[in-house]
Amino acid sequence: MADTTGTGLPQALAIAWGLQEAPQRGPARGLTHARIVAAAIEIADAEGLGAVTMQAVAKSLGFTTMSLYRYVSGKDDLVRLMQDAALTSAEAVELPADWREALRTWAGTIRDAYRAHPWVLEIPRGQVSVLMPASVRAADLGLAALSGLTLADDEKIAAILLISQHVVSMVELERSLAAEGSPVVTPEGAEALRGVITPERFPHVGRLMADGGYVVNGESMAEAEGVDAEYDFGLDLLIAGLEALENRRRRT
Repeated sequence: MADTTGTGLPQALAIAWGLQEAPQRGPARGLTHARIVAAAIEIADAEGLGAVTMQAVAKSLGFTTMSLYRYVSGKDDLVRLMQDAALTSAEAVELPADWREALRTWAGTIRDAYRAHPWVLEIPRGQVSVLMPASVRAADLGLAALSGLTLADDEKIAAILLISQHVVSMVELERSLAAEGSPVVTPEGAEALRGVITPERFPHVGRLMADGGYVVNGESMAEAEGVDAEYDFGLDLLIAGLEALENRRRRT
C-alpha cells in the first residue's frame, strides 16, 4: 500500500491517530473527517454496509463526491475509519478489581459495540484494524484486566484475542439467528427428523433429539434460547482455563 501521507502509515491509520490533518482550503471547508465518518455510520446503521458509497455519503452531507476524496482516498479507508469510530466504547470503561469480573466487563463492552453496529462484523480484521485507536484502546483495557496474572505478555495477548473472537462469534450467531426469523422446521418436520436422527445412528445427538432437544419446535432458536447462555458459558470456560493455568503456575 502506497504511503500517501508522508507518515509511513496507511491513510486510515494516519487520519485515525490525528497524524494527517484535514484540508484547510478549498470548496469543502465545511467537511471534517469526523463528519464524513459519522454520516457513513448513519447510513450503515440504517441500510447496511453495502449502502455506504462515497456518493451516498457526499449526498447526505450536501457535498460533491469529489469533495470527499480530498479527505478520504476511497471507500476502503472510509470503512476502516467507520470501524474505528463504531468500536470506541472501551474508552470510558472502569474495570472491577477482580480480574475475572474485569474480563467479563471488558468482553461485555466489546459485545455491546458489535451489537450496536453489527455491520462492523462484515469488515475484515487485519494489520490495519488492530492498530486503529479503538482496537489499541480495547487491547490495552483487556491487558489491564489481566495485569495481576503471572501470564507472559504474549500469553495475555493470546488470551484477549481468544476472548474477543468468542465475543465476535456469538454476535455473528445472534445476528444470523435474528435474520433467519421464523422457524424453518415445523413440529411435523421435527418429528420426521427424529425418525432419521436416531440414538442408534447418532448415539449422542439422537438421544437429544428423542428428548425433544436440538431442534426447537414452534419458535425460532433465537426466541427459545438466544445466545446469552452460550455466550456466558463460553466466557466462563475461557476464564476458568486462565484461572487453572494461573493456579498451576503459582504452585510451581
